[in-house]
Amino acid sequence: MENSSSMKEFILLSLSENQGVQKIYFVVFLLFYMLTVAGNLLVLTATSSRHLNSPMYFFLCHLSFVDICYSSVTAPQMISGFLVENNTISFAGCIGQLFGVHFFGCTEIFLLTAMAYDRYVAICQPLRYPALMSRRLCGRMVGVSWAGGFLHSTLQTLPIALLPFCGPNKVAHYFCDVHPLLHLACADTRAEGLAAVANSGVISLSCFLILVTSYVVILVSLRGQTLAGWHKALSTCGSHIAVVILFFGPTTFVYIRPSSDLSKDRSVAVFYTLITPMLNPLIYTLRNGEVKGALRKLCTRKVGSGNGKG
Repeated sequence: MENSSSMKEFILLSLSENQGVQKIYFVVFLLFYMLTVAGNLLVLTATSSRHLNSPMYFFLCHLSFVDICYSSVTAPQMISGFLVENNTISFAGCIGQLFGVHFFGCTEIFLLTAMAYDRYVAICQPLRYPALMSRRLCGRMVGVSWAGGFLHSTLQTLPIALLPFCGPNKVAHYFCDVHPLLHLACADTRAEGLAAVANSGVISLSCFLILVTSYVVILVSLRGQTLAGWHKALSTCGSHIAVVILFFGPTTFVYIRPSSDLSKDRSVAVFYTLITPMLNPLIYTLRNGEVKGALRKLCTRKVGSGNGKG
């Protein structure tokens, strides 16, 4: 990629400048990352089972894969940075990280929106659910989610990659993101900043409105239902609502406003890049008997095959 920048590498800031605290962070975030990968791999394996073949588990399977990739874009660099004085990243690596964060983050937003539509159809039109949520439609919705994430990420990354960077090279974040890089560019970046906010804002707000509308319609459709009906309907939506709040809350705070306090953005970013992907498997498995059952069968099969080899 051609660029007029003289910058060959950037230095990423840590979450703390205290070396003692950094060592504690290293252990804590390494554990978080391992739990994120292990938990999502379990859910990915369980939802790939032929016994869980409904659209909800098809979307959940893709969501778990996205969460593994999303956290892996930033977490390894951040964790290794706790052990070195200067956490450096090359210019190309920085642009690649920027692309990955927005690609997987935006894909997750679209997948969560698709899952909300799935819940709406399942609760409000249960008799037509198999016809409306066909395998072909689900595949197209997932394909559009990936394509939308790619387009969004390209529109966010390309203008940044073409900016001149001539110093300083300290990124006020633990990963390369739009606002911290705009602060380092040796050019007037007001247009790029507004375009980035508009891009993220349109996607975040439109998807959020779709999510809110779907759940308002669901709640309205439950009028007159028995308590058992309410419980059954809300139990299928509770996990998804929790994930939406955990992901949309922090991302909306960071991306739909011009950033003035990068240190605050850095702290908030931990939630949507690592904490939420770590909690997603717990949220979906704790409230879902079918996923727990599939995981138990998987574990039993592994233990049985291990004993057979022994």
